[in-house]
Amino acid sequence: MNALNTTANINDPDGFYGELIAAHQGLSDDESEAFNARLILTLANHVGDREVLREALAVAAKKE
Repeated sequence: MNALNTTANINDPDGFYGELIAAHQGLSDDESEAFNARLILTLANHVGDREVLREALAVAAKKE
């Protein structure tokens, strides 16, 4: 069983953030929310491990 990796693990995180923001340009709020949902489901499918996904849901639910 894998564990959720919560340490920094993205090469060029600022570059990725810029790409993510650019992907939302020109989208309405509804389109932006739908884009985020598709992205989340695509990445969840890539991860594939339900326990890791449960951990990710718990981490995301925390308001820090």
